[in-house]
Amino acid sequence: MNFHRTHGTEVVVPIAVRDFAPADLPSCTWSGSATHLRHVAKELERAAIGEVEYLAACTPVDLPVAIGGVDYHVTSGAGTLWQLAVMPALQSHGIGTLLIRAAEDRIRARGVRRAELGVEESNLRARALYERLGYVAYGRQPDAWDEEAPDGSIRRYETMCTLMRKDLS
Repeated sequence: MNFHRTHGTEVVVPIAVRDFAPADLPSCTWSGSATHLRHVAKELERAAIGEVEYLAACTPVDLPVAIGGVDYHVTSGAGTLWQLAVMPALQSHGIGTLLIRAAEDRIRARGVRRAELGVEESNLRARALYERLGYVAYGRQPDAWDEEAPDGSIRRYETMCTLMRKDLS
């Protein structure tokens, strides 16, 4: 990955994608609240039995700077990408693309030939990335999840998502 500074210096940092591990959770507070990280921990239990894969894009010191999962039980014949996140300070440097391509490779390795995802309609930046990577919109669907407020209370967040898919054959 190349990181550019405004004064012209370029720093190149290798990023490797591997399985996300429970020990990674404390270093991923940038990805969401404690409620979010508890949900990720539950998904790691599903990863242990092969229902999902959860990936981490890491720096040479093994620090996760992007995470995301693939769920094989949402849609028959597809791997559904979800909870994709890149550390905010490192967005727009290709790390999300690297993570998505690694997830697509994992989907293919399971013999599945389609990737799907849902993107919030208000998240135009993410949608543009998915379109650049070949994802095509095919529908809309409401979604909701628990979200932790600044005071620690839990509320239900509701949104509308554009459903997108990509043929991986």
